[in-house]
Formats: sequence, structure tokens, C-alpha cells
Amino acid sequence: MGSRIPSHQLSNGLYVSGRPEQLKERQPTMASRAVPYTGGDIKNSGELGKMFDIGNPPTPPAKLSRPSSASSSSQHNSGSVRSGPNSGPIPRKSSGPMTPLQPTGLITSGPLGSSAGRRSGQLEPTGSIGKSTYGSAVTTLNEDAKLGLKVSKPVMWVFLVVAVMGLVVGAFLMVAAKRAVVLVAVVGVLVPVAVGVIWNCAWKRRGLLGFLKRYPDAELRGAVDGQYVKVTGVVTCGSIPLESSFQKVPRCVYISTELYEYRGWGGKSANSRHRFFSWGCRYAEKYVADFYISDFQSGLRAQVKAGYGAKVAAFVKPTTIADITKENRELSPSFIRWLADRNLSSDDRIMRLQEGYIKEGSTVSVMGVVRRHDNVVMIVPPAEPISTSCQWTRCLLPTYTEGLVLTCDESQNADVIPV
Repeated sequence: MGSRIPSHQLSNGLYVSGRPEQLKERQPTMASRAVPYTGGDIKNSGELGKMFDIGNPPTPPAKLSRPSSASSSSQHNSGSVRSGPNSGPIPRKSSGPMTPLQPTGLITSGPLGSSAGRRSGQLEPTGSIGKSTYGSAVTTLNEDAKLGLKVSKPVMWVFLVVAVMGLVVGAFLMVAAKRAVVLVAVVGVLVPVAVGVIWNCAWKRRGLLGFLKRYPDAELRGAVDGQYVKVTGVVTCGSIPLESSFQKVPRCVYISTELYEYRGWGGKSANSRHRFFSWGCRYAEKYVADFYISDFQSGLRAQVKAGYGAKVAAFVKPTTIADITKENRELSPSFIRWLADRNLSSDDRIMRLQEGYIKEGSTVSVMGVVRRHDNVVMIVPPAEPISTSCQWTRCLLPTYTEGLVLTCDESQNADVIPV
């Protein structure tokens, strides 16, 4: 005797095998309504604002009327509202301090200014609050721009040998033959040469700056790959903006802070080359990072590769911001704090603090080699030192410097172009 297969009839009259489908109770859906645009204001964002403990202005509580017994029992059975002596808003439990909302509206896992995801070389606080250090992406300039006179060494040695031989022969003839004509002639030649050497050593920096200023600007759009150019334009910060050490000037592409000490008779020397009755550099901080420059002539924007240990010759005139003597030492607590952050003694010394910087929006001249990669234009340091020609009108020999040349003629107190 076979088992009978259950079947049932549909609403259209057809018979189908199987048991009828049990209709599940459909959950009530809430009617959707248009949400007004809040413009990023948390106070008007409803539950999002409540997550950050930011609510609308408090409204006076409504007076509760005593419900009837029927309504009370129905509410008790439904479980939506529980009446009792402890009735009220349900408290929210918090596991810790809430993260403040970012200005962009994004919710992050850490507080503002956290070090998570920070780029290499960005500003990192060290042991003291006032002093900051940078990573490998920022170039540290340990000394001033290297300058030298470009004179052929064989020619120099030949001249020295001839000068010594002339002096010896002249001295011999003066002693033996009582004739000082040769010695006078040799001395007459050596004296102007010595004056010229002293003149070039004293004026080589000014001569180089004058040459750089007179060097013609190149149009960046027409420059070919590998061409040495001078570009003048407005600078903008790269991925790592710098901040000056003492004045805390933000968004700079180059910063320098130097502490000088005056050495009198028998005073302490600031460095190994510090002479008496002169100023010597005791401490210096100089940093430069990659930045962008917009060419004035073509309007093209190029990246200047000055970071990651590149050779840079920066010619930026610093400004004296503090002259410290024994009398006014206690009147500058910020200067004393700056010294303490760097473990520098503040004894009875005459000190001078100078600071220079190139702020975003300043007009700067950059001299380097053009490199083109796809649609990106870069200015990189040259492989060979740049040399000036003989400046006969100024009696100056060729002067050379190494690396990327960076000059800024603007006064640091002047207004910069907003970018």
C-alpha cells in the first residue's frame, strides 16, 4: 500500500504537490522620509551628533500625564515603555573618550595630530617639547655654502716656484753685487699678487652673489633635459613643510637658526676657528626640503629636489632677532627656554640669535639641472660645481660653489604672495 503524496490547491485553481507554504509575519517597515542636508553641522545630524555628545539645545521636559489602566497594561505587555520609579532615558555606556570629529567629516581611530600614517621625515617631537627633528627626507645643512677660487693648480705651483726663485736670486745679487734691482722687481710683482689674493678671498662671496643675480632667467617650458637653468618664481611647500626653530614660522621650505657668541680678550671660544674680538657660531640648525616653484615667465610648475641629502648652497640673509647681554638675559624667558631645549649653557656670554627662512609664497631663484620624467619637470643639483668667469672689472678670479643654488632677495618681514 503506497503512501499518498500530500498536495494542495493554489489560488488560481491548480493542484501542486507538497505542503502549503507557511506565510511568515512580515516585519513592519518604517516609512522613508527625505533627510534635510545639514551642511556638515553635527548638531543637525541627529544620531551622529549624539555619538559625539553634541546635541541640540536642551528643550524643557514634557509633563507626563498618568496613563489609564488599559493603556498602562498594553504598554507593559508590549515592552516598548516600562513605567516605574526609575523610568527615564537609558544611559549610554562609554568605553573611553570619544574621538573628535575631523574637519573633513571623516571618523578616524586616533586623535587629531596622531603620528599614525605620518610620512617619513615629517616633524617629530624629540625628548624636549621645544626642539624638533626631521627624518631623512629633509636635508640637514651642517655648514655654510662651500665657496672656492677656481684657479689651476699647475699654474699656481709654477707661479710659486718662480716667485721663490726670483726672491732667492734677487737677495743673492743684492748681497754679492750690491744690486737690489732684481729683488725690488720681484717684490713689486709679488705685492700686487698678494693684494689680489686677499681681495678675492674677502669679496668672493659678494662676487658670486652678483654673478648669480645677473645670470639670465630661463623659460622652464622650453628647457631641455639636462640643461642648467636659473628659474625665478613663487615657491610652495612639498609634502613636508618646515617650521622655524625660534619664531615658529609655519610652512617654510628652508629654515636656519644660528647662535653666535662674541669672544673678547680671554673669553671662551664658540668653535675651533673663533678668533679674538669677533663673533663665532656656537650652534646652528639649517634644514631644506623638496618644494615646488612656479616659473614667472612660462607659469610652469617644477619640483625642486632639495631633500634627501641633496647638496644645496643656500644664500638667504638671516635676521637678528635677539641680542643677549648680561643685563637683559633674564628679560627673555623664551630665549632661555630655547637654550635649555638644546642643552646649551646660558652663562655670562654675549650672544646673538639669527634666524632666516623662506616661507611659502616667497619669490626665490633656483639654479640647477632640468630633469623631465613623463609630464613631471624637476630641478636637481648639478653633478659638477658651478663656476663664475673672471670678473676683470672687479678684479675677481673665477669662484665656484657646489650643489643646488638657492637665493632669496626678499625681506623676511615683507608680505609674501598668498598661495
